[in-house]
Amino acid sequence: MKRRTLLTTGPLAAALVAGTAACSGKIQTNQGGGGGASGDGTTIPQLTFPSEVAENVAGIKNFNPLSPNATSRTYFYEPLMIRSSMNCEIVPWLATEFEWASETTLIFTVRDGVTWSDGEPFTAEDIAFTLNLKKEFPGADDIGLWNETFGAPAESVTAEGSTVTIEFSGLAAAKFDSLITAKIFPQHVWGEVGDPVEYVDEEPVGTGPFTVGSYNGRQLVLARREDYWQADKVAVQELVLEGNYDATNAALKLAAGDLDAYWGEIPNPEQAFASKDPELNHFWYAPAGSTVLTFNLTKAPFDDVAFREAISQGIDKDEISAKSTYGVMAPASQTGLKLPYAENLLPEAYAGQDTVIPFDTAKAEEMLDAAGYAKGGDGFRTLPDGTAFAPKFMVQAGWIDYQAAADVVVRNLQTMGINASVQTSPPEAVDQHKKDGEFDLLLEYLHGGCEVARNLGSKLSSDQVPTADTVFANVGRWIDPETDEIVAELSGETDPEAQKELTGKLVEVMMTQFPVTTLFYAPARMIYRTDKAEGWPSEEDPYGTNSEMLMIMTRLVPPSA
Repeated sequence: MKRRTLLTTGPLAAALVAGTAACSGKIQTNQGGGGGASGDGTTIPQLTFPSEVAENVAGIKNFNPLSPNATSRTYFYEPLMIRSSMNCEIVPWLATEFEWASETTLIFTVRDGVTWSDGEPFTAEDIAFTLNLKKEFPGADDIGLWNETFGAPAESVTAEGSTVTIEFSGLAAAKFDSLITAKIFPQHVWGEVGDPVEYVDEEPVGTGPFTVGSYNGRQLVLARREDYWQADKVAVQELVLEGNYDATNAALKLAAGDLDAYWGEIPNPEQAFASKDPELNHFWYAPAGSTVLTFNLTKAPFDDVAFREAISQGIDKDEISAKSTYGVMAPASQTGLKLPYAENLLPEAYAGQDTVIPFDTAKAEEMLDAAGYAKGGDGFRTLPDGTAFAPKFMVQAGWIDYQAAADVVVRNLQTMGINASVQTSPPEAVDQHKKDGEFDLLLEYLHGGCEVARNLGSKLSSDQVPTADTVFANVGRWIDPETDEIVAELSGETDPEAQKELTGKLVEVMMTQFPVTTLFYAPARMIYRTDKAEGWPSEEDPYGTNSEMLMIMTRLVPPSA
């Protein structure tokens, strides 16, 4: 399977966790951070991470984050804010505050004292320039600001003093999470480059914590900026990005100390890495979302909620987790939310409950019998009209975790009397069947991001049904006007209490209608050593994942020992 820390209280905190910005929400200046950057015992001389580019494009020197072949997208150009993918808190970055002045007007306050790496001052005009550049060149609109994706498009972006104002043509709260991720470019440099997607950026001028030290086509060495606006929080003096490693080589490199962290998949990381040296070797596979069993809801018997509920009851999610993830990832909540991290979003009816559907074959069989799916003489169940059915579970060849999960699901189905079988197909063939709707059962990913309308909502929205050309999120084809209304309202809502209420309605759909069945949490992997640096995200301190490396750079400190 291929696949921050703001402390607030009261309404704002609820709004942040709820998934969109709160109306008139203000954020304090980031006070988090790690050790200092000078003096004995306060620096981390060097860390080595894997390269950010694929092996087949190594050698290209281009630091344009809009380029598909960027040498690095992470450490030079910074976003407006960073939202932790775990606790959904927002850390102010280039912007220190935001405010929804109205349902269609969003205002950011820009941080003072920031300079570009060439010494020029960073201003609100740079933000407005960057966002307007995405209008002039739609190919650069990687955040969907100027189109109708998840909310109304922007009408204007203007800068005045230390504020940037974005006017939208309608409700656009669901755009907030993607908007704050926009990498901001210097107008005095990028104003002369033409199409920003085509620009080859060999000497990046950014606001980030590092500059290019050297690059030989294989190894990229980044050097810490002494004049970085929060340099006192960055202890890493040099960052080396080198190599593309498979699981075996990554484990060897980590064990030898040639790599300090790795984000790829190492099967059974406890045995392969952590157990070799428990004092120094660690991993945290944070839940990024859920792996879900997807039914083709346009076909019988999957269009019957009684059938879907019974199937959900008869699937052994603990065994699936053990076989697919070596027990690293827990069975997933049927709510579609990442729990316990998003538990404050649960409606009262489910608060404090175990929302993982328990494995109970006998109960599943009782439910199937009651719904009219009787067993025939061969021991297999038929449709209520007596028609035989033999569903095929389509799974991507080579996706080992998916194949292991599919094997368990099919065996569980057969135990329930359902004549199911596994059909292994190339990933591109599975994608084609997602587009044309020619499938019975398959596995998918349900994103667990903080913007609920864009994640769980898109899985249930009729306008996200795949087309002949594109695989959109609603692969199962859940079509329900009431659900569409909930998602649409949630997409434009900025009030935290209203957000929670609407999220609860989507949770209710998941828990009672079973449009998909959640199986196990899908990981955001982080495997790391602590002999050179401490302060990595962990289960005990789940402040972020490998998606928030800029923030992690401000939290790493030399080992306490």
